[in-house]
Amino acid sequence: MPTIWNQTVQLCVGRKQLPRLGSMELSSSFVDLRFSAKAFKGNYKNLKKEKKSRRNLVVVSDLGGQYEYGFDDIKTQILNYFTFKAVRTILNQLNEMDSPQYQWFNDYVTVNKLRDGKRFIRNLAKEKQELAEKVMVTRLSLYAKWIKKCDHEEIYNRISDQNVEVMRERLMETVIWPSDDTNSERVG
Repeated sequence: MPTIWNQTVQLCVGRKQLPRLGSMELSSSFVDLRFSAKAFKGNYKNLKKEKKSRRNLVVVSDLGGQYEYGFDDIKTQILNYFTFKAVRTILNQLNEMDSPQYQWFNDYVTVNKLRDGKRFIRNLAKEKQELAEKVMVTRLSLYAKWIKKCDHEEIYNRISDQNVEVMRERLMETVIWPSDDTNSERVG
């Protein structure tokens, strides 16, 4: 599976930019290697030869990740998480009210991991349709409750505060503090 790094390195082909997958080349994402010092000296012939002799990397503007096309990966994670929460909620309900059903569902969850919520529910529907419907209704209900209580500004502020906290901790780890020995008098 190609990494995000491999996807960000792109080759310049005419006016199109094609992702280069399957290999990893280290370079700065801030530098456009199409231009060299020769270009700035006005040596146009050498620049043309240089461009033909090697592949040219271009700066990509996706330093923050591959999200210019959408957040489908995050949406999938949210769906999977609400499936997980629904299954956990139903397991708790069944544990209190229906021990045999709880035992069957607990065994089913143990064998069929909850990595993909849609696949999990699809397979559960083949085994026990009623339980699959209960999971679907419960996850929709949990999502509706969450969306009403979700404060997007609070989440944004928490992310921002965590980022600042991590950077502050990292700064404190990397700063070399002067020792107190230089300021104290020697008694002797």
